[in-house]
This record gives sequence, C-alpha cells and structure tokens, in this order.
Amino acid sequence: MNESTEIINEILQSLGIDQAYRTDCLTLLEKGESRYLRDLKLNLASTLTSEHLSAKECALIGLSTAIGNNNSLLTQFFTRYAEEQDATAAETGEAAGCASLLASNNVFYRFRHFTQKEKYGQIPARIRMQLMAKPATGKEFFELMSLAISAVNGCQMCVNAHEDSLIKLGATEERIFDAVRIASLVTAAGKVIF
Repeated sequence: MNESTEIINEILQSLGIDQAYRTDCLTLLEKGESRYLRDLKLNLASTLTSEHLSAKECALIGLSTAIGNNNSLLTQFFTRYAEEQDATAAETGEAAGCASLLASNNVFYRFRHFTQKEKYGQIPARIRMQLMAKPATGKEFFELMSLAISAVNGCQMCVNAHEDSLIKLGATEERIFDAVRIASLVTAAGKVIF
C-alpha cells in the first residue's frame, strides 16, 4: 500500500466512509501519488476547529456548506459531527434551511447586482425569509452561515450585506474570516468526496 492510499484511507475513516470508496478524482490523486492528498487531509481536519468559532459552529457551517453543495457524504458527516457537538434538531434543520434560502437569495441578488437596473431594485423580491427573523442559532450566527454560503455561491451583494450586518452585530473579522475559510475548505473537499 503506497502513502497516497494510506492517506485516502485515513480521510475516509475520519469521515466514516468505507475505505473501498473511490471517486474518479480520488482515484486520479491516488494513482498519481499526489501530494495534494496530505493537504486535503489537513484542510478537512481544520474545518472542525477554530480559535474564533465553537466546534458546534464549525460543524453547522460545514453542514450548511455541504448541503448547499449537494454533497451527501459530507452532509452525513457534518450532521453527525454537529450532533456530537450538541447541536439540536432545530439547529441542524436551520443549517439546511439556510443553504436552501441562500441559494435563492444569492441567485436573485446576484441578478440585481449584475444588471444594475434601478427598476429591478424597485420590484418586490417576493421571497419568503421567515427563517431569518428568529433563527434558532441566533441572529449573529445565522448571518455568519449566510455570509459563508453567499461567499461559496459568489454573490458579492449578499457577501457585503451579511458582512456589514455581522460587524454591526459585533462579530469580529477573525470570526467572519474563519466561517468563510471553513466553507471554502468544505467546498474543496466536496470536489473529491461526494
């Protein structure tokens, strides 16, 4: 067994996935004995901890990102991890709802931003967003998840709006940065494991 196979097996074991599992991408990395596998292993592990977020918050951001990326295996992993960190069903459900709501918001507001037409800004969005009104995870953390998902989805207008809200709510830039870092690493892992 070469080092690449050992690293893949360690990654899969940490995620609770059978070690026989392979995607085309994992197979290419394994056959090419890619050094990226070490990075992938360390990056994935670093999604679970932060100096500025609790383990539960890391798990919920990971979960929301995995759901937003339609990644079943990472969704299952981050659901288990969130539950191990005492996330409630309401909180994990909210992470799922956030991913779905932000998918619509990011498309809609990105369209408004791209067109730069005043008329589109005057027409009511007619997108229900009750989830944002009284989030189970609290306003600041829901905004943090929303920002992370908006960054993944590439909506500049939404990223700016959520970041502004977070600063006004007292969030630190380090906290904001870590949320986006985790979302970016979960997204990257999802290109290899899905």
